[in-house]
Amino acid sequence: MTMTRNAVHSIFSFFFSIGRKARKTRVFFLIAGLPVVAALIIRVNQLFSPGTPVEGPEIFSNVIMAFNLQFLILVLALFYGTSVCSEELEGKTLTYLTTRPVAKSAIILGKYAASGVLLVLMVTASVILSFLILNIDRLFDFAAWTAMLKGLSVLALGLLCYMAFFTLIGTFLKKSILFGLFFSFGWENVVQYFPGSTQKFTIMHYLKSLLPAASTGSTGKLSFLLFRLEPSSAGAARATLLLLTAAFLGLACLVFSKKEYIFED
Repeated sequence: MTMTRNAVHSIFSFFFSIGRKARKTRVFFLIAGLPVVAALIIRVNQLFSPGTPVEGPEIFSNVIMAFNLQFLILVLALFYGTSVCSEELEGKTLTYLTTRPVAKSAIILGKYAASGVLLVLMVTASVILSFLILNIDRLFDFAAWTAMLKGLSVLALGLLCYMAFFTLIGTFLKKSILFGLFFSFGWENVVQYFPGSTQKFTIMHYLKSLLPAASTGSTGKLSFLLFRLEPSSAGAARATLLLLTAAFLGLACLVFSKKEYIFED
């Protein structure tokens, strides 16, 4: 157990160092910065059009959070999750990793953790900057900060859960990106609006059930995100997401450990 933990830590440190300097990270950092740009545009527009004020928390909840939850975390989790395995196959570096005296599961867990921490930091920076820009006139509003932090925790949990799922998909599907796009912007973005228990077959349902307004039944803020939502309890939603994350990661480790990968020319 200690050797596995040390192996995971070593792989995490190595790939985190590489990941934060990679060109891909810079590209996705710019994409993650789009909400900040939108917040700046909205704030500048408010300065020049004071007659039509819109509350910062309302914009943050319905625009910034919607973009992050419905688009950004899906894209980040998809491209980083599937690459945990696929980038080693495409770069033909898998042999060097698997010949090291470490368990194959440690490779998956270490790379997943490195990408997960990187993405959470990326989204956290974007969310906090957007929040500060939109709420610069109410920085001492404790309720606004609480709502923002709760929303941020939902995004972080969503990133880790989706990324675990895409890591699993990447271990056995060659066209994992195509499947991931269909899953993210087909299944997840359509079925979540189905009435009844059908929406519970999406990860997004449980993430939305954890949003601050979902537990209170509020329809003012987050009205777009809560459209047709029949929320699960916060405890059930959190437990489901954690169990799914653990299950996806466990299966990814199992598949990666058992599967024989063949390099293509």
